[in-house]
Parts: sequence; structure tokens; C-alpha cells
Amino acid sequence: MSKFPLYLIGFMASGKSKLGKKLAKKLAVDFIDLDQIIEEEEGVPINAIFNEKGEEGFRLIEKLALHTTKDKKAVVALGGGTVCYFDNMKFVKENGTSIYLNVSKEKLYGRLRRNKNSRPLVRDLSDEKLKQFIDYKLKEREKFYLKADFYLSEEQQSVNSILKLIDWGSPTST
Repeated sequence: MSKFPLYLIGFMASGKSKLGKKLAKKLAVDFIDLDQIIEEEEGVPINAIFNEKGEEGFRLIEKLALHTTKDKKAVVALGGGTVCYFDNMKFVKENGTSIYLNVSKEKLYGRLRRNKNSRPLVRDLSDEKLKQFIDYKLKEREKFYLKADFYLSEEQQSVNSILKLIDWGSPTST
């Protein structure tokens, strides 16, 4: 049997927050968006944290925020790079259940292209550079993502699929 918190991991724009909210509602538990927690704690948007403290400073803040999720009965959407830094993946594996939401490069590109301004790591990239960034970062991060307890392809990404996967029964609708 899987345990809480349920950590949703995957590349930025893979649908962690959207699916996480639906899953939390179905399970009648809290939904936690790690980026939102960071923004509330810091009092500024993620973009501003990156600008002020750089990626390294952000990742340290992110690690501290991740540790606040321990023992929460919740669905937690992690940032795209969260599990790739420090001992964050080890923490996730020891303290909850992790689910990797795998989305095709093409779909990620389309989603990120439409929403570049809200993503500090890609906001200044040309379309061609965005494609290269996705290729490079996926290769770099996938070894961490694949350590997840469960793996979901695009076609499987529904509340029902997750509930079946983690063996918590199958509700009638997503």
C-alpha cells in the first residue's frame, strides 16, 4: 500500500499541479504546490527568487520547503527540478510515494512555448533554444525521475489511473 504524501514529479509543464489538484480532491486531502509554498514563504514570485538569489539559492529554499511536506496527508506537486538536487529524491522516497508524470518532448515544448513568461528557466529562450533546453534537461533529469515509485505515461495521466496504480481503489470518475 502506498503512503502519504503523494509526490508528483516530472518536467516543468508536465501537468503535476493540474492533476494533483484533481487527485487531492478525489482523495479528500490537501493539495500542496511546492512552488506556491516557496512564493508564500519568500513573499515574492519564483522569477524574483531566481533573479535575486540565482538557481542555487532557489534550490536551497526549495529543499527547505520540501522538508515541510513530511508527514502531510497530501498530494504534493514538486517543481520540475526538485528531485534532481541535494538529497531531495532520497527524501521523497523515504517519506512518501512518488509518481513520475512522463510527457512527450513535443507536448512539453507546446506547453512551455505558450507559458514561457511564467517559467524563469525558459522565459528568455528562442523557440529553437527552448527545444534544445528541453532535450538537454530531460536527459539530465530523467535518471532522477525514473527513480519514482510509479511511472505514468501521458495516456495514463488521470485520477483513476493513479488510484489503480497506487492500489487505493478505483473511483467512478476522474
